[in-house]
This record gives sequence, C-alpha cells and structure tokens, in this order.
Amino acid sequence: MTKQEFIDYIKSLTVLELADLVHAVEEEFGVSAAATAVAVAGPAAAVEEVEEKTEFDVILKGFDAAQKIKVIKVVREQLGLGLKEAKEAVDGAPSTLKEGISKEEAEKIAASFKEVGAEIEIK
Repeated sequence: MTKQEFIDYIKSLTVLELADLVHAVEEEFGVSAAATAVAVAGPAAAVEEVEEKTEFDVILKGFDAAQKIKVIKVVREQLGLGLKEAKEAVDGAPSTLKEGISKEEAEKIAASFKEVGAEIEIK
C-alpha cells in the first residue's frame, strides 16, 4: 500500500472508524495522540509570556577600567545614589542597577552608560 492509498483509505473512514483506528495505533505502539497536542501547546504558551513582559532590569555587566570615574558619575546621576553607594555598585559589577522599569526607561539608562563605555544588559 502506498502512502497516497493509505491517506485515501483514512479519508473514506467514518468518524467512529477513525477513532477506533487511532485507539488501536495508540495501543499497538504505546503512544498517545493527546501527548503530542500537549507538547505543541507548551512552547506556544512560553512565547506568549515573553511577549507580555513589561518590566525590565538594567544590569551593569562591565566597563573600561579607565572610565570607572565616569561610570560612577552616571550611576549617581541616573540612580540618585550617593558616592559610596555608586562606587559599590560599580565595583560589584556585574550588578543590577535598576529593577522593574519600563523598556523605554531601561533603554534610556543603558544609553547613558554606553556613552561612557560601560557594558549594559537589559533583562
């Protein structure tokens, strides 16, 4: 029997006959048609969660050591920290600088850091 003959045979079956055929194949091979449907639905749900993300974190990944003072100044300006706190944030890189902010705000902050040679990640 060719593949096309098999497909034509399946097309000729009634709904009940097709259901019986599916059940017989599941029993014969120890598989379930329902498991395939669940596996397909899983990745689609994960994609939806990514699209709904509205809060982002700005992470200082690293910087040019020669630009450390400039990076500290940007931390103070962008985050409103004192000198000691800003220095600790820079010295602790990689460190999260700001959490739970909008994408626009995160990109604005990241641009300020990139101007002074810092490596920023928006997560």
